[in-house]
Amino acid sequence: MFTNWFYSLQDYISSSVPLVVAFLLKVLLCIVVYLVGRKVIAWAVNAFRKMLTRTKMQAGAVTFSCSMCKILLYCVLVLWIGMQFGVTEASVAALVASAGVAIGLAFQGGLSNLAGGFMILVFQPFHVGDYIITQGMEGTVQKIEIMYTTLLTTDTRRVIVPNGTLADNVMVNVTAANRRKLEVKASISYEDSLETAKKVLEGLIEENPDVLHEEEHLVFVSELGDNGVVLGLRCWVPTDQYYPVLWWMNERIKLRFDEAGLHIPYPQMDVHLTSAADTSPQQPR
Repeated sequence: MFTNWFYSLQDYISSSVPLVVAFLLKVLLCIVVYLVGRKVIAWAVNAFRKMLTRTKMQAGAVTFSCSMCKILLYCVLVLWIGMQFGVTEASVAALVASAGVAIGLAFQGGLSNLAGGFMILVFQPFHVGDYIITQGMEGTVQKIEIMYTTLLTTDTRRVIVPNGTLADNVMVNVTAANRRKLEVKASISYEDSLETAKKVLEGLIEENPDVLHEEEHLVFVSELGDNGVVLGLRCWVPTDQYYPVLWWMNERIKLRFDEAGLHIPYPQMDVHLTSAADTSPQQPR
């Protein structure tokens, strides 16, 4: 009996070893194909990016298209590897159909971001390099990908914004035009000369070399406030010089108002202190 069992085991091993070896070889081959496929996909995506760049396509559209191409190529690679282990085309189609519903329900936010990426690519409300403001976040667009857009803030923080948020909410493109209207307000007291203050502001407009002097500029009385007269200054400046000119104007207004003897009013409170003796009731005599 033992001899029969031994021979049966020997026959089983001899018949199974080729199958195990073949399976291990197939696994090894798939691993090699995957590693080589990664290199080929990286090369293909890089070549695709260079081709799109030569067509002078927007940088955001190039990044988005390359991300989509990379995902599709990896899907093809994974499906090919699966077919080597007996996965048929019909099985793949059934798997994709059944998984599509589950993935759609589980990743509604992701699909919203994907749709938002397509909308950004088609309508192009902003491009790479634009400065945008949305939902309390702002920064320079660094790259536009299939699901997310990366912003770089002025203090070099990287902000990742879902494309669905950008597509579904109000977004301000600050640098859409090459010029911006600058408005600065300053106050003087009611005792100061209004004409002198207006001449000071007009002189600052003429003095700054970054102001677009060929465009319309204006100095006006904006408001008769509780603490003083509020003057306004409006002029056009290049978009990239908006903040430097704004800071320059604020500093020069203070210095020139001091030189001209003009006073910038601010809220004040007078506090009168009385002694306890003054507040104590008088005793009848």
